[in-house]
Amino acid sequence: MTTVIAALAPVTAFAAGGDPLRQYAQQRLRWERCDADGPAEFECAKVKVPLDYGNPGGRRIDLAISRIKAGSAKQRHGVLLMNPGGPGFPGLGLPVEIQPLLSAQVREQFDLVGFDPRGVGQSSPISCGLTPDEQVFQHPYAAGKFAEDVARARTVADKCWAKAGDTLAHITTRNTARDMDVVRAVLGEQKISYFGYSYGTYLGAVYTQMFPRRADRFVLDSALDPALAWRGMFRGWSAGAELAFTRWTEWAAARNSTYGLGATAAEVRKAYWDLIARADRTPVPAEGGALSGDAIRSRYAEFARVEAVTPWIVALKAAAAGGPTASPASPASAGATGATGAAVSDAAPARAADEGAGARAADAVDPENNRAAVVWAVFCGDTRDWPRDPEQYRRDAIRDKARYPLAGDLGANIQPCAFWKRAPGEPATVVNNDVNALIVQNQWDPQATLAMAQGMRRALHGARMITVAGGEGHGVVVAGPSCASADVDRYLTTGRLPAKDLTCGS
Repeated sequence: MTTVIAALAPVTAFAAGGDPLRQYAQQRLRWERCDADGPAEFECAKVKVPLDYGNPGGRRIDLAISRIKAGSAKQRHGVLLMNPGGPGFPGLGLPVEIQPLLSAQVREQFDLVGFDPRGVGQSSPISCGLTPDEQVFQHPYAAGKFAEDVARARTVADKCWAKAGDTLAHITTRNTARDMDVVRAVLGEQKISYFGYSYGTYLGAVYTQMFPRRADRFVLDSALDPALAWRGMFRGWSAGAELAFTRWTEWAAARNSTYGLGATAAEVRKAYWDLIARADRTPVPAEGGALSGDAIRSRYAEFARVEAVTPWIVALKAAAAGGPTASPASPASAGATGATGAAVSDAAPARAADEGAGARAADAVDPENNRAAVVWAVFCGDTRDWPRDPEQYRRDAIRDKARYPLAGDLGANIQPCAFWKRAPGEPATVVNNDVNALIVQNQWDPQATLAMAQGMRRALHGARMITVAGGEGHGVVVAGPSCASADVDRYLTTGRLPAKDLTCGS
C-alpha cells in the first residue's frame, strides 16, 4: 500500500524528500520538434516513469509526450491532456489532430498535451508476435470450431507472456493513470484537464477516482460503463447492435422503393438473414476476399450508420446473386476506426497523424502487434472477472447468440483472458465519485453504446451528460461540430457544467 499512498499524495508532498516518486517529479524535460515536416510549435519529449509503481526505485520506462503551448500566456488556464482510446492506440499526434476541433478560446487557454500510453508507440512498446489471425479480437461461435477457438486464445496468452512477460502485468489502466499524474507533476501543474475518447473515457474516470483532487475539467467523449470492465463490455456490444439493427430494418423498409430490401421491417430482417445464410453456404465475392455470413455479421457496427450501411447490404445481396463484386466494407467502416477488431473502433485521425509524429526507429514495433499486446494486457490485467473455464464461454456464446443473433456469440466467445497469468496486481477500479466531468454521447454509437454512457454517468455523480439525439457513429467531439459543441466549449473555458443532463438534436 505504500506506493499507492505515495501516488495519491498531495502535490506539495509529491516531490518532497522521502517520497519514492520524487525522482520522477523533478525530471527536466528536453523538448524538441516532433517532426521536421510538422508544425514548428508541435514539441515532443520523453518522461521516465517506473515500470512497477510498487517498486519505484526499480526499472524505468519511457513515456513519450507532446504538446502545443497555449496561444496566450495571459489567458492560459493549464494543460489539456488527451487520450485517443483503444486501449493500444498512440496519442502523441493528438495535439495536432484535435486542435482544429477546439474553439480559439480553448486553444488560447490550454497547452494541448498528448502522450503514447505505457507500452504503446514510442512509450517502451511491447509486442506479442502474433499472426494476423491471432490479432483478430472477435470470433463467431460454432460447435465444431470451439476447440480451435480455445487453442487460439491459449496461444495468444502464451505468446504474450513469453515475449513480454516482464512488462505485461504493469500495462494496466491504473498504472497509465499514475503515469498521467507523473506527467502532471513534471509539467508543474496542480491539476490537469483532460479529453478522453472511447477507452480514454474509462482511463479518465479511473484518474478521477484515484486522483480526485487533481482533476480539473474532464470531457469524456463516447463513454464506456466502468462497471462493465471488461468482459461485460464485450458482451454489452451485442445488445446495442440489436437495437441499431432493428432501427436499420425500419429505416430501410421505409425506403423500399430505393433499396428494394423489403416493404416492412420484418421483410428487411429476412432479407439480411437470407443473405447471411447464403454467404455461409457460398461466400460472397468482395474486393479483398470473399465474405462468409459470419464475416458479414462481424461488421455489426455498420448498422449505426443507416445511410452508409444500406448500399453495402444491397451490393452484397447483388453479388451473392451473381452480380458485381461488392466492396470489402461499407462506407461506414471507412469513417469508423478500429480498436478491438472488425466490430470495434477508435480514433482513426489521431492514429494517422501519430505515424509521422517524431517517430524514432529504436522504438519501432509492428503497430498491429503492439496494439494487440496492449489490448490484452489492459483487458486481461485490469480485472479478474474473466472466467477460467472454457465451457463457461461456450455456454455464454450459445445463450447470447440466441438472445442477440447479430453479434451475441462474437462478444461472448472465449478470449485470451481465460488463460492470462494471474500476476500479482490490483482489483479493478470501482468508479464512484463526485468529480465534475462532461460526458458527450451519440444516441447511435455502436462501440460506446448509449447504455454504456449512461452507466458512466451513474458512476460520476458530479458529471453532466449531453446526448446527441439521432447522432450516429463513434465520437462526438472527434467528428467535428455538433449540437454539443457550445456546451463543451463553455465547460472547457469556464469550468461551468450544464445545470442538468441535456439532449440535443444532431
